[in-house]
Amino acid sequence: MKIKPKRYIVWSADKEIDLSDPWQRKWYIKQVLTKGRAEDVAELNWEEVKRLLPELELPKEIKSLWEDYFASEE
Repeated sequence: MKIKPKRYIVWSADKEIDLSDPWQRKWYIKQVLTKGRAEDVAELNWEEVKRLLPELELPKEIKSLWEDYFASEE
């Protein structure tokens, strides 16, 4: 599935992102978690975010927030 990301999430690319490509999907999730708005984050697959979180290179504060969120669910 290809999408054209919102400019405030991916300002450097003016082309589509192929979410069926695992690398592009992971990169897009990282962009949404760091630059997206609440409604953008809400559209993500949360189970996928939880699974990929250890692999994502996120700012410490953002990664910590999500780790704490998912830990509170258990």
